[in-house]
Amino acid sequence: MSKYDPLWVYIKGQGSQTLLLSFAEIETICGLPIDHSFLQYKKELLSYGWQVEKISMKQQTVCFRK
Repeated sequence: MSKYDPLWVYIKGQGSQTLLLSFAEIETICGLPIDHSFLQYKKELLSYGWQVEKISMKQQTVCFRK
């Protein structure tokens, strides 16, 4: 089980083709702060039918795409 599993399950449950979440929202969903390891864990999302499209450090958001 990955520390980001709660996030992947949340994203999988969304009905839209894209989803934009702030770092703060991701931290709330996961119950832990987002850190550099997210870059390696994001590959797990592919098995849920989604991918990370863009990470904006300036806006502190992550865009996900189905």
